[in-house]
Amino acid sequence: MSTPIHNLLHLSAQITALQALRYTPAGVPAVDLELSHQSTQSEAGQARLTTFGLRAIAFGMVAEQLVKLPLGQDLHLRGFLAAGKNGKGLIFHIQSLAP
Repeated sequence: MSTPIHNLLHLSAQITALQALRYTPAGVPAVDLELSHQSTQSEAGQARLTTFGLRAIAFGMVAEQLVKLPLGQDLHLRGFLAAGKNGKGLIFHIQSLAP
């Protein structure tokens, strides 16, 4: 029996850039955004400051919720990672959010 493969990301982050709401060819609302994260993690018994930016995308009701939020808004996000267009970089696909 094979082990299940998981791709689930829970992240606390701030919105640093938010594009205008657009619609896919199928008529689904979509929004592209940039996120910023900063936290302190424990690694090998030492505190490590973790700071990074991440490209993200959301569809449907989640996209409609995100475009109403201000830049700098602190969020708790849940979703998955996927390759960007042409396989370049990673994109966080946001599936749910909470302030």
